[in-house]
Amino acid sequence: MAAQSEGGGKDDIKSQFGTREGIYKQMHLSEYSRPTRAAYNGQANAPVKVSFINVNDASGYPDRICFNVGRELYFYIYKGVRKAADLTKPIDKRIYKGTFPTCHDFNHQSASCESVLLLVGFTAGQVQLIDPIKQEISKLYNEERLIDKSKVTCIKWIPGSRNQFLVSHASGQIYVYNEELPCCGAPPHYQPFKQGDGYSIYTCKTKSTRNPLYRWLVGQGAINEFAFSPCSRFLAVVGQDGYLRVFNYDSMDLVGSMKSYFGGLLCVCWSPDGKYLVTGGEDDLVTVWSFHEKKVICRGEGHRSWVNVVAFDPYTSNFSDTEGCDFSGSDEEFHYGTLHNHEGKSENSVHETSVLNRSRTGSNKSFSDTRTTNFTSYRFGSVGQDTFLCLWDLTEDVLKQPVGRTRTSTIIGPNAFNYMSRCNSLPNSQKSNSLNTQVPVVDGNSLPNASVNITAKFATLSLGDRKDKDHEKKEHKRNLSLAGRSSEKVSILKTSVRPIDESLKLLGTPACPRLDEIPMLEPLIFKKIAHERLTALVFREECIVTACQEGFVYTWARPGKVLFTKIESCNDGC
Repeated sequence: MAAQSEGGGKDDIKSQFGTREGIYKQMHLSEYSRPTRAAYNGQANAPVKVSFINVNDASGYPDRICFNVGRELYFYIYKGVRKAADLTKPIDKRIYKGTFPTCHDFNHQSASCESVLLLVGFTAGQVQLIDPIKQEISKLYNEERLIDKSKVTCIKWIPGSRNQFLVSHASGQIYVYNEELPCCGAPPHYQPFKQGDGYSIYTCKTKSTRNPLYRWLVGQGAINEFAFSPCSRFLAVVGQDGYLRVFNYDSMDLVGSMKSYFGGLLCVCWSPDGKYLVTGGEDDLVTVWSFHEKKVICRGEGHRSWVNVVAFDPYTSNFSDTEGCDFSGSDEEFHYGTLHNHEGKSENSVHETSVLNRSRTGSNKSFSDTRTTNFTSYRFGSVGQDTFLCLWDLTEDVLKQPVGRTRTSTIIGPNAFNYMSRCNSLPNSQKSNSLNTQVPVVDGNSLPNASVNITAKFATLSLGDRKDKDHEKKEHKRNLSLAGRSSEKVSILKTSVRPIDESLKLLGTPACPRLDEIPMLEPLIFKKIAHERLTALVFREECIVTACQEGFVYTWARPGKVLFTKIESCNDGC
């Protein structure tokens, strides 16, 4: 390792990296972990997750951070890039027996400096509601595991609601809870409420209203994550069957779907304006899906293993202020209003009470003030099992690509990053391809040398430039997956052939295009930043926050947010 560090090895752990905005630097004093700072070496597979809440106090440090490590759950004052973390003084610390925390979420509607509500899901299926400030409230749902015995995979408060939340499980089901209601004292009995393509919804048959209010059965296999749109109307769900499904949450209708290239989808995130979704999963790709056009518009290739988390960066994205969920005069708006009005009140009217009062959130302001206001660009990031952080730029060059364009050229645009840095950020197998690129060609004309020096450094997006063997390698990888085998080979496994046949039919369609049918993004930044797999990624105004399975939560200061007294050499990661 020492020899590699001296030579600036590709797989050395980086403490800083550069983008067009400047240098992002890891703040070692702002590292959060267990109070001993010792790495967690337990055998639990529960991922380390991070949640933030602003309590609006007058201390100068209004943010609070919650993260789980093994059986432990910590709640700290988050001081960001301004002051070192004091790990000896957690506001709350909990150690659980017999089960592991897997996910958590704060209720932003009711948070104050005196009280915050935090939901915690566990590997055994239970859900706990606590107040880490007052430390008086502690409610347990699914305590006897009568509702679901499988691991909680994702938990979120319904936007705008003070008392309702959603919980997904590895069983492939999502439950709607009201924190004020008790759970059934016996295994619940359900009755059908609504059914559609690939999903069904049930209500609980009880004399009095109890939890769960609804049960959603979505797809086949585990549900890995779900996310509400910025306007709060739509719910995106990704699962082990490889499907992204988007629902109108109020009317409970499926409004769009997408299939992974192969394998399960592990994570999903909405763009700040609600126009696009990005997913990641077991195909080692990030996939961008257009909510308006209902199709995949590009994929990103860079990770060497499964992608665990994807997230948009609203502070370096540039887009119009028009909300993506607000369909002015469109068929979707008519469909939403008509369905919502004629559905009527269900037996459990509590569901409608909160969703009607949910507030619509506006888009965040940009981090950079130097961008062209008319140029659309989205920045998003991804982290995965390979311990690498990738940053991606989604620009108009990609968004306006015609359907079915083959990847035979390199797009050069005004909103891209340094060309040589891009080449250095690529995996070694792709470096030679990019470094050997000759004079760029734009609209069929080669640029003069002077133009090359200026324009070539802005190239970040490649629509091709892959050797034939790289394409064959990807095709081979797909053919090795269960979803990519022929029906003759699968039949001997005595598994259900129907979903495999259906997924194969989607290959080559807008819901699952082939790799040579859509633009392929290359990462703007491709940096190894941890020893263990990365499990959390949060974009904040002054920093980027990541976490790894060892239990360390890292803070990366944005350019200009701290005063750098010394900039390390480029071998350290810039």
